[in-house]
Amino acid sequence: MTKPESAGDDYDVVIGGAGLAGSAAAVLLARRGARVALLERRSDPEAYKVLCTHSISANAYPVLEEIGLVPALEKAGALHNDARWYTRWGWIEPRPAPGGPELPYAYNIRRSVLDPLIRSQAAQTPGVDLLLGHRVAGLVTEAGRTVGVRASTPQGEREIRARLVVGADGKDSAVAKYAGVATRQYENARFAYLAHYRDLPLRDGIGHVWFLEPDMAYAFPNDDGITVLAVVPDKKRLPAFREDLEGSFNAMIRGLPEAPPIDSAERVSKIIGLVDYPLHSRKPTAPGLALIGDAALTGDPLWGVGCAWALETAQWLTEAVGPALAGQGDLDKSLALYARKHRRTLSPHQNLAVDFARSRPFNPVERLMFSAAARDASMARHMHRFASRLIGPLRFLNPVAVAKASAVNYRHRRATT
Repeated sequence: MTKPESAGDDYDVVIGGAGLAGSAAAVLLARRGARVALLERRSDPEAYKVLCTHSISANAYPVLEEIGLVPALEKAGALHNDARWYTRWGWIEPRPAPGGPELPYAYNIRRSVLDPLIRSQAAQTPGVDLLLGHRVAGLVTEAGRTVGVRASTPQGEREIRARLVVGADGKDSAVAKYAGVATRQYENARFAYLAHYRDLPLRDGIGHVWFLEPDMAYAFPNDDGITVLAVVPDKKRLPAFREDLEGSFNAMIRGLPEAPPIDSAERVSKIIGLVDYPLHSRKPTAPGLALIGDAALTGDPLWGVGCAWALETAQWLTEAVGPALAGQGDLDKSLALYARKHRRTLSPHQNLAVDFARSRPFNPVERLMFSAAARDASMARHMHRFASRLIGPLRFLNPVAVAKASAVNYRHRRATT
């Protein structure tokens, strides 16, 4: 609901940012009894993030279920995000095991549809006050602890106090800045451009990802017959690429193996891009404060995990602090639990992403695993679980999987010599 300006300004939680992470956290915390102020700097409830892969990986499906958003996504035409991946050894095409369950999935859906859906869900949740046109302009602190925010609104500045302040305001988080949370930044040696096409057929109607070493590209079919098509080249190509943006974009797409037929499809958006998009990490907690989504960690957009991690971190925070906000635990200890979960789960993925963002070819271990996945169905399923962030790097590279990949490649060499 939208809160009237005359109402009281004390809450259990104040969340800065009503995108995926903030709206999800608002819903989940309010359902556990917290009174939540959800601040959104934009006044339009239909506002959405433009630059995005528009894909939610399978690790976030349980969060969508808990929020209750799955039926609305299905009704809105969201597509299961099945995909195949091109490598120099051929296509990796994950398929269910014979007689086994379907592969885990989540959804491809445009943010122009997704963001208003989840924001509306938050606004309709009892205990949530959606405050549109409210920008975090500072923090209220007492004895070194964050106890609220100062918000700039169309009616002037107001102070909103809470037991917990949550920054869900993206990679350039104002909450993190005002809290003095340090940022570790890592160079991304690739750039990206994307565009939306209507009626662009893809084999099997599923997503395609091209590992071109070091360049990348992907095509993700979305709702309403729209496909998001992106190229992610090495920055060494940037000056020549920008001289003729449309020509360079089209030429790279046309040169892909099993290239999407863009000449017979309708481009329905501008070609938009990310010329400089470093990866960054921040400590996700401070006294009285937590960061979720891109405010805590921004990965490499080529992996398409940002939406899912926004949802997952909202769930992790709720699970950690929910009891304390209900009077059944210590909030600082609960925040420490969230920080530990965040670090242990996401740091290994981020470390790999930082290394790959140097725009390098596959290393020997990656060559082993990707080549085996292109040649063996069970290895392809193993790769799918990792790409969906259902398992971490340690499980992906466990001794049994590495031994199996080695055996697959050995048999392949024997068969081709």
